[in-house]
Amino acid sequence: MKYLGILFSGLLLLACGAHAQSSKQYAREREQINSLLDSWHRAAAQADFDAYFAPFAEDGIFMGTDPGERWDKEAFMDFSRPYFERGKAWSFTPHDRFVYFADGAKTAWFDEQLDTPNLGPCRGSGVLLKRGGQWKIVQYNLAMTIPNELVDQVLKLEKSLQEE
Repeated sequence: MKYLGILFSGLLLLACGAHAQSSKQYAREREQINSLLDSWHRAAAQADFDAYFAPFAEDGIFMGTDPGERWDKEAFMDFSRPYFERGKAWSFTPHDRFVYFADGAKTAWFDEQLDTPNLGPCRGSGVLLKRGGQWKIVQYNLAMTIPNELVDQVLKLEKSLQEE
């Protein structure tokens, strides 16, 4: 019985050590993702086309606020290029970001609140995959947030626009 207690204590210590190591790994990965996303938003604000699209996966998808805005990387680059060439793309200031992991920290997803000068408060969410040791954005979804008390007014406005 004594040996069983020692064995159980040893297994418990190993499990705690593995959890601590996993927590440290996730903390490092979370830092990398936060840095990547902050730099990504900053690149748009500075109209740095190459820096903005570098972390975007080749098979990445960007979904904008309009129902028709679902672009693969190439189409999104084509759409965005004129904004970047004018020296002013868009400015999103992120806050309240949450990052989650799966698959041994090879897959991550996040959501973040965004302050924007032209769209008001928005929410961004996305998925990143670790490829070749680097995080890549495979999906980003930009959504305008509408307070619940304004939904009826927005729906009426949308319906009136459809009838025109």
